[in-house]
Amino acid sequence: MQKITPFLTLAGRATEAANFYTGIFKDGKITSTMPGPNNTVMAYTIEIEGQPFYILNMGVNEKPTPAISFFINCKNQEELDHYWNSLTDGGSPIQCGWLTDKFGVAWQVVPDILMKYMVDKNPVKAGNVAQAMMKMVKLDFKGIQDAYDKE
Repeated sequence: MQKITPFLTLAGRATEAANFYTGIFKDGKITSTMPGPNNTVMAYTIEIEGQPFYILNMGVNEKPTPAISFFINCKNQEELDHYWNSLTDGGSPIQCGWLTDKFGVAWQVVPDILMKYMVDKNPVKAGNVAQAMMKMVKLDFKGIQDAYDKE
C-alpha cells in the first residue's frame, strides 16, 4: 500500500470521475469499489500511471482549490496535448500549464524539460524560460526550448 495516496471527495460525482480519469491515463483502471447504502458505491480506488487515488462519493461536496494540484510531466508535445485537451474538456485552462478539470481538480501539464531548464545554472537561460512560460496558457515544448536556446 502506498504511504501517501491522494483522496478526492466528489460527492455524487465519484463514478463519473473514476471513469473520466481512468479513461484519460494510460493503463488507468478502477481497482476496487466500496459499497454504499441502497446499492450505491461509496468510494472508488483507481490507479493512474501507477499512482492510486481514492474517490469518495459521499460527504460534503466542497470545491477543490488550485492551491493543491497534480503535476504531469510530459515527454513530448503529443503527450502534453493529450492530457491538456482531455482534462480541459468541461474544465478551464488557467495559465502557465495549469488547468482545472470538470470536477474542479487542478492539474499542471508540463514539458519534462521545464523544471530542468528553470533551475539551469545559467541565470539568463533560466530567466528566458521563466518569461516564456509566464506568457503561455498551455505550455509547448518548442516555445520552452526556443527560450532556453536564446542567448
